[in-house]
Amino acid sequence: MDKKAIKKQFTYWINILRLKNNWDVKLEFVTDKRFKKTGDFKVDTDDKKAVLLLNENNPNHLNLEAVIVHELLHLKLYPLDQVTEGLIDAHYTKDTAPYDFVYSQFMTTLEQTVAELTKCYLQAFGKNKTIAYGRVKTMKSFNELYDGLKSYGYDHEE
Repeated sequence: MDKKAIKKQFTYWINILRLKNNWDVKLEFVTDKRFKKTGDFKVDTDDKKAVLLLNENNPNHLNLEAVIVHELLHLKLYPLDQVTEGLIDAHYTKDTAPYDFVYSQFMTTLEQTVAELTKCYLQAFGKNKTIAYGRVKTMKSFNELYDGLKSYGYDHEE
């Protein structure tokens, strides 16, 4: 891992995403083998400070530029994230099925949105435009999703 190049990318993306004037953000490399994520954030909203944690071991062998962009986009969207979580907390009772459903839908949609925006920004402004497909390898194939389902009286085979 070329830390100097990573720090340069970090600075580049702080500017592209216009975070420099809104947040104090620093990059820290994590060496602890127990840290399984490739990237994460710690945030102090009162002081508008954040630390991007980047796993030095890169356990998922991801495009680190994409990880930086992804995490910085989470910071960019953090106010929207907090408002939405507040609304969910205000209107649903924690540890109930409706709360769990709404919260999981929000978090899934947030992650999908950040992932899509990451790809868009990388395509437009990135040096390494490689998209990671690591999670796809762990997913079931299309046919495996339908194995064992009942045909409900309609047989596709003739």
